[in-house]
Amino acid sequence: MRSLPLLVTLGTFGLTTAKQLLVASYGNGTSAGAIQTLELLSGSDEGSNPKLKVVHENHDCRLSPTWLDVSLDGDSVTCLDESAPIANITTLSIEPNGSLKKISAISVLGGPVSMTTYNNRSAMALAHYGPLPAISLFTIKADNSFGSLPNLTFQAPEQIHQAVTDPTGQYMVFPSLGADLVHVFCIDPASGLLAKHVPLQCKKGYGPRHAVFWSSGELQKIYLFVVHENSNKIVGYEVGYLEHGGLTFSEVVEVSTYGDHPAPPMTFASELAISPDGKFLIAANRNGSVFEIDHPDPRNSTNLSSDSLVTFRLLPNGNLLFVQLAKSGGIYPRHFSMNKDGSLIAVANQKTKNVNVYSRNLETGAITDDKAIASAEKLGPGDLM
Repeated sequence: MRSLPLLVTLGTFGLTTAKQLLVASYGNGTSAGAIQTLELLSGSDEGSNPKLKVVHENHDCRLSPTWLDVSLDGDSVTCLDESAPIANITTLSIEPNGSLKKISAISVLGGPVSMTTYNNRSAMALAHYGPLPAISLFTIKADNSFGSLPNLTFQAPEQIHQAVTDPTGQYMVFPSLGADLVHVFCIDPASGLLAKHVPLQCKKGYGPRHAVFWSSGELQKIYLFVVHENSNKIVGYEVGYLEHGGLTFSEVVEVSTYGDHPAPPMTFASELAISPDGKFLIAANRNGSVFEIDHPDPRNSTNLSSDSLVTFRLLPNGNLLFVQLAKSGGIYPRHFSMNKDGSLIAVANQKTKNVNVYSRNLETGAITDDKAIASAEKLGPGDLM
């Protein structure tokens, strides 16, 4: 699943006003992983470009912080540590200056890679890729600490990769990369427990990794889009709700994560997200360098390779219209995140250990990728594993 990662997840908070990012980084055996607060600073000289600078660093999330979530409230962030066989959830307050302060922590099964809240933020679900594929559930207390609920465990080749709540709040789905399934569970609003329903069977060998729901305002329909790591395809389904419980999925579209460009060999799709205005679907491609970019050191004329982000316009009938294949500004973009209005997009490139911030055209959805607004290099406290 991993390939010598350092930067693994990127979260934004208050970027429109505070202009700050949170970046979680893997460490090595002697240096704990860090959550770094990056601030987007104006250029020191008139007309100069803004700068991304590390202004705070926190080491409370143990060795392998792999996912950041700000869904509890706007004043705290929850961090997943992906260590095995025992991992941690750590909740940290976001201080006025952007620094983080530990509130609480709880041990969990090893290998968590995603989390989301549900039941009006009274519960949280974690997806565990390994070593034991599982879904773990927790109640969320008033002080943002957690109480354990029974775990749901699976056998190989399952690889549970994400937890996603549907727009009605009644269901949760979990893409399983290894089993080519998207598991479907109904939420018990009283207990927070999950009841299993018939899963979505993906195409053999596709490897579903992440998924997003989208509501079509014009046609008043709900769609599920799934990005597949092994096939580099995005597949969209119209979602139906059965009276006796459970979901149905009718495929409406399948597109390449490279749009109208040929997909290079040994490339792996990663993140999938919908723009804040609900008009565009964006995905990231790893290990498929189809672009070149300038060296970050202006004194060095050597061009560097770059992976990509793909953008599609969402159509009311669930179809996807290719807009652009844009540069990620580095190698292995595992995560990206947009600010509140979607005018900026920040990309965390694992293998080149850099974060780039680009502007987005809100009308066309295109990313202005000829030059990053700001960049930060050599992030993370440890060496590559």
